[in-house]
Amino acid sequence: MPLRIGFAFNQKPAEEEEPPSPPSHDLYAEWDDPATISAVADALSLAGEVILLEADESFPERLRRTSPDILFNMAEGLYGPNREAHVPAICEFFGIPYTGSDPLTLALALDKERTKEVLVSRGVRTPRWCLAEDEVRAPSRGDLPLPALVKPLYEGSSKGIDAGALCRTGEEVAARVAWIRARYRQPSLVEEFLPGREFTAAILGNGAEARVLPLVEILFETLPPEAPPIYGWEAKWVWDTPEAPLSIFRCPAVVEESLAEELRRAARAAFHALGCRDWARVDLRLDAQGRPHVLEVNPLPGILPDPRQNSCFPKAARAAGLAYPQMILAVLAAAMDRWGMTKPSSLTSLLTSPWSEGSEPEGM
Repeated sequence: MPLRIGFAFNQKPAEEEEPPSPPSHDLYAEWDDPATISAVADALSLAGEVILLEADESFPERLRRTSPDILFNMAEGLYGPNREAHVPAICEFFGIPYTGSDPLTLALALDKERTKEVLVSRGVRTPRWCLAEDEVRAPSRGDLPLPALVKPLYEGSSKGIDAGALCRTGEEVAARVAWIRARYRQPSLVEEFLPGREFTAAILGNGAEARVLPLVEILFETLPPEAPPIYGWEAKWVWDTPEAPLSIFRCPAVVEESLAEELRRAARAAFHALGCRDWARVDLRLDAQGRPHVLEVNPLPGILPDPRQNSCFPKAARAAGLAYPQMILAVLAAAMDRWGMTKPSSLTSLLTSPWSEGSEPEGM
């Protein structure tokens, strides 16, 4: 019998389907568009029968009824600090194997302060921070240095991190904390701003075999002259368009090997510290001394399929020689190995066959 692969996702609604409230313009930023969902489903179909399972209120019953052999999870959820953990928790309740990290890791990684606490406990460098519930006094010589980045505590996809997130005075920090509380109804993470270069590391696999794909560097000089040097909301969703793509990534990053190895070592340490599985993306930035610090860990990385789009994980995979379908199938294979499942010979063959973008199935 063919491998039966469940596929859990959240699809962005069409603009005419979006409700007039809540007022947040970025409510669905973490969800995937139809092109990405189709590309992942097409890739999975090369290994078996794909069962589409949109992660809505009917998901638990449909998962129980269809009972796939394994579930490929890229569902982000919508509300609450544990939203990314919902799908894997339901899988565990029904005893269904799934790809990616477990509920604990997903909940930890979405909470920026808990992530930092785990990193510090494992000796992984991360910028200094403080948590601000409603207001924060102006930092002074003995407190967090300025400038500082102010971020919503429980968001991804640069939600709440626009040009105003980089604060240079205590008054700006307090105003930003109040803005985040009003818009997102959650605390803020106030984080020391590091002045050095920024990188992203895509990691694929598990345990000692987890490998860091070619590093991606963020090129802030490609931003508009007045923009702060952060890869924030405008850089991801406003200035970067299909008609005028923003050439903000360099992959492979041009760095001396000693620094590249420091970045890879820090990324792997963060991956293992949080208990990530199968794949994840780790964002890093250098301090004034050129030392890597881990900013965030994303166990559900964005995977836009169009090579012309700025999507870190697929860019790193392509630089490593993995076509988009192979990247998806490599995640599936890593999970099957981890669960002790026998992989179909067709899956192994697809992962070892030479590919090119032009040879990918239609829709890729």
